[in-house]
Amino acid sequence: MFVVKITSYLCKDCGYCVKFCPKHILEIGTERNSRGFFYPHLTDASACISCAICASMCPEGAIELPAEGETDNG
Repeated sequence: MFVVKITSYLCKDCGYCVKFCPKHILEIGTERNSRGFFYPHLTDASACISCAICASMCPEGAIELPAEGETDNG
């Protein structure tokens, strides 16, 4: 199982992840990151199909789908 991980400080609020999510479970939030941009969040993680389209479309690399329980250390 993969889980969407959003690195908020990398986001530039382009909205591609929201636009291309086939399940429509991402939306731009109301909080700003350290660069002043609004960033997305999942509205229903259980509906995510782990297709990784959001990660593929993100030009900033702000979205990853690591396996559940996977850490940055490998």
